[in-house]
Amino acid sequence: MEFRHLGRSGLMVSEISYGNWLTHGSQVEEDAAKQCVQAALDEGITTFDTADVYAGTKAEEVLGRALKGVRRESLEIFTKVYWPTGPGKNDRGLSRKHITESIHGSLRRLQTDYVDLYQAHRFDSETPLEETLKTFDDLVRQGKVLYVGVSEWNADQIARALKIADEMGFDRLVSNQPQYSMLWRVIESEIVPLCEQEGLGQIVWSPIGQGVLTGKYLPGQQPPEGSRATDKSGSAMISRFMNDDVLTRVQELKPIAADLGLSMAQLAVAWVLQNPNVSSAIIGASRPEQVRDNVKAAGVKLEADVLKRIDDVLGSVVERDPAKTQSPASRP
Repeated sequence: MEFRHLGRSGLMVSEISYGNWLTHGSQVEEDAAKQCVQAALDEGITTFDTADVYAGTKAEEVLGRALKGVRRESLEIFTKVYWPTGPGKNDRGLSRKHITESIHGSLRRLQTDYVDLYQAHRFDSETPLEETLKTFDDLVRQGKVLYVGVSEWNADQIARALKIADEMGFDRLVSNQPQYSMLWRVIESEIVPLCEQEGLGQIVWSPIGQGVLTGKYLPGQQPPEGSRATDKSGSAMISRFMNDDVLTRVQELKPIAADLGLSMAQLAVAWVLQNPNVSSAIIGASRPEQVRDNVKAAGVKLEADVLKRIDDVLGSVVERDPAKTQSPASRP
């Protein structure tokens, strides 16, 4: 495993991290989830990403149990706050009340005294940004959170937060967690240049395009039974890629992967890691062998001619519009 700094912070993270968004507590039974976490640890992954909302808070519980007994100082545990975790009006968003209550719930479920990174899971247009940032800063000073970041904020929102933090002396954001893959490059034109300048690193999710970039989905054919495209909790987001134009072009990536001696998943993960602003790529898994396959992307160098071949194959199906980075207009 290779390691990178999280942005310009002193925190080192494994360049491949393990996430449990669509798996732990929902799609995957707990024994299998524990096996996947153990495989991640065996392969040198030290960075684990989750969120309070995943599987209705169950994902944090599963991860906490799976990591129990592992030396805490050897891990970087990340979680997030924003989406609803209960029925009440204050069980969501980035108010002082919800952030404070949410971090206490996350720490309890994760069975830890602190998280290494606490992330605002979306931008909350109904809470003053100063309130959110002051609450994050308080948690840092209390030792419950070591670093703070955001997820799926646009460039303007990140810039505003950095300006307020600098003016008011709050702890600065060190990271952004966006969707990023060969097919989804919406962060490249605005967010990455800002983050490079300001010292934030990207912790990217869905580097394999929800599984599309493995090549297992074939044009003109029904998705394999049991795959994410057939799962009610995972199919909504993957649907944007499930058209014959995208799937045909993805099949044309197979010779490139074969020439490099990589699986399609390894090629996809290695591709995002070529971006120097990416600190870590999050992988998920329903089976331990998926973890062991994906981690082989660590340390892979893709030459410029390979990157051009990939661009030539994918062509116009790549999404680049920065406006696609969106948070809800009001709290869900």
